[in-house]
Amino acid sequence: MNKPILVYRGQYVESTHNIHVAVVNKEGRLLYSYGNPNRMTFPRSSMKPFQAIPLLETGAADAYSYSNAEIAIACASHAGESFHRETILQLLERLGIKEDHLQCGTHTPWNLTSYKELLRNGEDVTPVFSNCSGKHTGMLATVIHMKENISNYREVEHPHQRRILEAIDEICDFPKENIKLSVDGCGVPVHQLPLYHVALGYARLASPDSIKSEKRINIVKRIRNSMMEFPEMVGGTSRFDTDLMNAYQGRIVSKAGAEAVQCMGLVEEGIGIAIKVEDGGARAVNVAAMEVLSQLGYKEEKIFAELERYVHAPVLNARKEKIGEICANFELEMASSIEKY
Repeated sequence: MNKPILVYRGQYVESTHNIHVAVVNKEGRLLYSYGNPNRMTFPRSSMKPFQAIPLLETGAADAYSYSNAEIAIACASHAGESFHRETILQLLERLGIKEDHLQCGTHTPWNLTSYKELLRNGEDVTPVFSNCSGKHTGMLATVIHMKENISNYREVEHPHQRRILEAIDEICDFPKENIKLSVDGCGVPVHQLPLYHVALGYARLASPDSIKSEKRINIVKRIRNSMMEFPEMVGGTSRFDTDLMNAYQGRIVSKAGAEAVQCMGLVEEGIGIAIKVEDGGARAVNVAAMEVLSQLGYKEEKIFAELERYVHAPVLNARKEKIGEICANFELEMASSIEKY
């Protein structure tokens, strides 16, 4: 069966998922691929590290004394744990604004412990529980620092959203006029561009030295280092990004996106990886990511044992018994030396 991700129930294949992968170095050369490496893709929350660039570039992060942990949460899809919420509330207080200034909407926290605590206390979710509340707080910090209108900061024509578009244009090397825009789950613009260019952006996040501006090089390094220093802020307890960055200790920067996107940057090599599961099936994306790392020579026995639940994701029944697993079944294709998009 020529399908890249197989979902087994017992010993039988029940479902499959198609994937697309681009592996690109910081010079822009496509190294490996699977499926269509130039597939037009909304990377969703995988773009958050790039969306955080204006927070630092305008001087807002320094003006409001952002710590590295707070920079990490500006790039986060956090699980709504207490330490995430407390960090956001402290930032809002420092900015002199209230929680209702956040226009990210809300949802139940992904962390089950936090959700049960909420139910026990008879409380309702508020915007800080949103996985995007750190990103929105960073946007507000920048807009306040720049003395711009905070009521429409998420609109596509707002100066802040234009700054983000310019940053993505440069770091992903894809002209802003060709980037397609829609609306993300949290209400801000979301950017569609070829998977190859997303991987290039992550190659430059991993190793920013090829970026033209010295100031931006240092900013991107600070974002990368903050994410790797405080991976629990980027995701949370038992989250793939957090567990992967903890396991590889400064060698991988990682950020997931909704609809089964996973992006990673290999710091020492200056290589970016972008993965999209065609049908948006999130259960397949971590398995695909671990297989890509394995084929790129990042399979270390101790780390893969530690991350086993992502390597072969278990299929569980309602009794939490393992009755199957999700497995990778693909080989990356080596690109020719001239393949560059």
